Amino acid sequence: MPENHARTPEPSRDGAASESAGYTADPVTADAAAAGPVSSDPVTSRPVTPDGGTSAPGASDGGAEARPAAPVAGRRSTAPQDGTGVPSQVFVWLKEVATVVVIAVVLSFLIKTFLFRAFYIPSESMVSTLDINDRIFVNLLVPEPFAISRGDVVVFRDTQGWLAETPAKEAGPFTWVQDGLTFVGLLPDNSEQHLVKRVIGLPGDKVICCDDGGKLTINGSRINETYVNAAETPQIRAFDVVVPEGKVWVMGDNRNHSADSRSHLDSNGGFVDLVDVEGRAAVIAWPLNRVTVLGNYPDVFRNVPAGK
Repeated sequence: MPENHARTPEPSRDGAASESAGYTADPVTADAAAAGPVSSDPVTSRPVTPDGGTSAPGASDGGAEARPAAPVAGRRSTAPQDGTGVPSQVFVWLKEVATVVVIAVVLSFLIKTFLFRAFYIPSESMVSTLDINDRIFVNLLVPEPFAISRGDVVVFRDTQGWLAETPAKEAGPFTWVQDGLTFVGLLPDNSEQHLVKRVIGLPGDKVICCDDGGKLTINGSRINETYVNAAETPQIRAFDVVVPEGKVWVMGDNRNHSADSRSHLDSNGGFVDLVDVEGRAAVIAWPLNRVTVLGNYPDVFRNVPAGK
């Protein structure tokens, strides 16, 4: 009875040798599998290719057909990518710079509003403590919540008309930039609506100029003002005042060149309202060769008794 199964091909001599050495024929590649099943010729025992021909056994691999290796599963292609979807390095850099600038502006505004504010010195009234064009940082926490002290250098708003009116400056093409930087605190306030002086008398103090030696007295105690400009001898300008509640008496360190409380007795009695005080000058920040912390000379006022 004829057999229903195809005759099993006998291994070739070379194939037998390879089999004995532990080698087997290569598996069918993905390309061959895609083209269709491969059958065997019952006469020659050679694989039949899809086009009906038979392939010749290899001479060096024991009859195994030489075929390219199939790609390994999971391995990424090494083909070059076109970079689609990758953000531009310039855009990333600009984004970082913009973020830093925004943070700096916000912090500067908060500091300028609640802690420190920058001012510049336009006159010689505080020489030699402060020179013309010095840049200073003012502590906004004085006089509230921290109390003001005798000897403090303070910046205050001119609400009493101490300064002469100045003509309005013409706006330039970049004036808005300067105004904006001043508003957020990145530039010092260049307006002429502020003054800077030293506090001599606190509320309740009786301040008199001068005793027989030409010295100020506060509540009957003579003081030796070591901060006064020593390049000139201060001229005697007599006054006798008692500082009202909510006000202070101020004077410039350059006594002969300072239009201070002595020069404005007819305006609010020469006093400065505490509500007009912006803060206490804490540091000279510019120029660099003048950077220093500003003190209030506590030794000068150590023996002054409290006012009434």
